[in-house]
Amino acid sequence: MLDIIIDKIKKQKLDVDIDLIKRAYELAEKAHKDQYRESGEPYLMHPVEVALITIELGIDTDTICAALLHDVVEDTEYTYEDIKNMFNPQIAFLVEGVTKLGKIEYKSKEEQQAENIRKMLVAMANDVRVILIKLADRLHNMRTLKYLPPHKQKEKAQETLDIFAPLAHRLGISKIKWELEDLCLRYLKPDEYYDLVNKVQKKRVEREKELNEIIDILKNKLSQSGIIADIEGRPKHFYSIYRKMVYKNKTFDQIFDLLAIRVIVDTVRDCYAALGIVHTLWKPIPGRFKDYIAMPKPNMYQSLHTTVIGPGGQPFEIQIRTWEMHRTAEYGIAAHWKYKEGITSDDLGDRLKWLREIIEFQKQTTDAKEFMETVKIDLFSDEVFVFTPKGTVIDLPVDSTPIDFAYRIHTDIGNKCIGAKVNGKMVPLDYKLKTGDIVEIITSSTSKGPSRDWLNIAKSSQAKNKIKQYFKRIYKEENIEKGKELIEKELRRQKIPYADAMKSDIIDVVLKRFNYAQIDDLYATIGSGALSASLVIGKIKEELYKDKEKEEIKSVADFEPKKQIQRERKREGVKQGIEVKGEKDLLVRFAKCCNPVPGDEIIGFITKGRGVSIHRKDCTNFKHLSEVEPERVIEARWTGEHTSSFVADIQIEATDRTGLLADITNTIVNAKVSVKAINARTNRKNTATIHLSLEVLNTEQLEKIMRDFRKLSGVIDVYRNRN
Repeated sequence: MLDIIIDKIKKQKLDVDIDLIKRAYELAEKAHKDQYRESGEPYLMHPVEVALITIELGIDTDTICAALLHDVVEDTEYTYEDIKNMFNPQIAFLVEGVTKLGKIEYKSKEEQQAENIRKMLVAMANDVRVILIKLADRLHNMRTLKYLPPHKQKEKAQETLDIFAPLAHRLGISKIKWELEDLCLRYLKPDEYYDLVNKVQKKRVEREKELNEIIDILKNKLSQSGIIADIEGRPKHFYSIYRKMVYKNKTFDQIFDLLAIRVIVDTVRDCYAALGIVHTLWKPIPGRFKDYIAMPKPNMYQSLHTTVIGPGGQPFEIQIRTWEMHRTAEYGIAAHWKYKEGITSDDLGDRLKWLREIIEFQKQTTDAKEFMETVKIDLFSDEVFVFTPKGTVIDLPVDSTPIDFAYRIHTDIGNKCIGAKVNGKMVPLDYKLKTGDIVEIITSSTSKGPSRDWLNIAKSSQAKNKIKQYFKRIYKEENIEKGKELIEKELRRQKIPYADAMKSDIIDVVLKRFNYAQIDDLYATIGSGALSASLVIGKIKEELYKDKEKEEIKSVADFEPKKQIQRERKREGVKQGIEVKGEKDLLVRFAKCCNPVPGDEIIGFITKGRGVSIHRKDCTNFKHLSEVEPERVIEARWTGEHTSSFVADIQIEATDRTGLLADITNTIVNAKVSVKAINARTNRKNTATIHLSLEVLNTEQLEKIMRDFRKLSGVIDVYRNRN
């Protein structure tokens, strides 16, 4: 495998340190010894393949070494410091940047994904080589996806289509982008993918003769004009065909540019000369000419595109570019980056301005879902290109409005905007800009600032972020007071003493959990509606219960378990039907963290001055307590008949729809059980989460109602909360 790496380096004619790469290979071989992939191959195959992909991109020594070592810190005993000491800080930084945050616990998979993407983008902003390694890593994983179970295949493919293929597009690396998208389509829509493969193959055979004739005619005409050109057919990628069919509502037979022609010449002058010759040979289709040389795409792509009517009456596309443009189109930022000649750090900064905007936004939000949604919009949206009155080109996400344009020019322009002109005519602020529009923003020094409605009108995350910052600054004091009121109201509703909830040690934990330095910042966010009071109170309750349990087990020396229990006998113990280690008439209480119900396996925990706390055996709080003070654990079991009701907490996950809550409440009514509390919320993926506290007689009754919930349309899962 090392020979393959060295041969590839020589073939690509890279000026790199072979000895350092050999050392990286040897460490990877040693670190991943006895590790195997799902395919059964030695794990070392993966970092080697990732390194080979980075070599194809023409990257430097540090990047190739980091590619070989990219899983060493995550999957073996070696650390960041080891890599730094054994190689250099740059290689260690690149490895650290690619390493996933798999060892940290998160509340949801989406939160984990958001944190991984956050870290990757921040590292990428410091050194773009991080993302080149990550793209190579993801490409090889997608090539070997068939060895994973179907649900994992779909999960990885969707994440790749949402994040990594758009990243490759933003960086202009079409060589990786197209392959990633086609692989995603293969696993997400296998029937459509293989149907397209068959149809494209048949169509290609039909059109190959016609295409060769066109190439011969064009070659002769260019040669007569003294233009040296390389001309080839360019097959359209499957995902590109699929998108055009889906989003433009076309059938396969209506897709005419399955095989386009690419003309590569030596100079920009030759590009325009070749275009003139093409238009004299075949009739161009109006509106289908695009000059990406004069107006490059944000990802540095340059080329002339034109669609003409061929000899047989069928349209076909021709792309014309120089060799330098072609290299940029294939390898993007890897072809012209700051570690090579020809590009300055300022140039690179301009080309990565979209990344800076995402990084800035991630500092402003603690909501993982909102962050992921923004990343997907910024990465995946097509662009429109509009002009300032002075002729400066501004690129914006498709469907952007004058508000997006105003904030892209300057924050003050956006905040003072009172109207807009497009192509010299007044337009409403929700007007959707089109490529080629000339936009003029009308401002006023007496403007009252942006309207909250603008958040629904703006398309770009940059504009939305600046509008939110404005309101956050203007209304911070008001939001702080409102946030305090909401917290106090929620505490009263849940009957939690304010003094207990506001203890400094509890508040410190809560602030850390939600990434705030001061409690006023937390209040302001709650008051603005960006964070719910119930979510914060949930964390406070969690810490509060921990504190109470700590107090209960604080002093073992002052406590004599059996005598204390016998002194505090209580007849309720009989009514509740709990027998503790053979004793029936004892003071017991049911732990609120897990709410045991007759039929559950239970266990007792001796508390200080409050008798025996009864937990479910699978309660996570009990597991923690029993590890701290195992001598306080005492056997318990249900006895006799149980006529009183018990509170059970369950959670329902469902696809949100009209009437869902009504169906759930009807099910509760039919089951003849009482509801103590209900809380419902939905996320941006249209998934509803409903928390229910029900009064039931036993687990049998509880399981029956849970089965009834599962039968409802759209219900994904129903389960009991363990704490």
